[in-house]
Amino acid sequence: MPRFNDDLSERRKDAATAKRAMLERFRARPAADDPATMERKAARLVASQERKARTAERAVARRAEMERQAAALKLREEDAARTAAAQAEREMAERRAEGDRAVDLLAEQKAARDSRYAARKARRRPGQRSARTLPPTVAASRPQP
Repeated sequence: MPRFNDDLSERRKDAATAKRAMLERFRARPAADDPATMERKAARLVASQERKARTAERAVARRAEMERQAAALKLREEDAARTAAAQAEREMAERRAEGDRAVDLLAEQKAARDSRYAARKARRRPGQRSARTLPPTVAASRPQP
């Protein structure tokens, strides 16, 4: 804790003592060519290389996983496209069949109508006019187009 009543010489002495202690700690540190320092440096280098190798392995694995997922996605998209095309083809065939059924129904209805008309004509007595024809006197008085 700082002392407020210190004079300048005491503060300079404390600063010099602190500076001397820092210099002692620096000098007490082992030299760069010390075997223990070199061993620690080599261990750090090995650890760093191993870390880089693991990082590279993870990147390769990540890339492989992304490629696998992309291939799976492509397969799913192709399958979905094939399914959609098959569904569209089925719907088109159903619409064609429905149209064919409608045409067949209309043909059957027309045939039934024609047969009823033919039966009605056959039931009529010979010489009898149809309800739609005009009497000969009215037909003669109308102008011919």
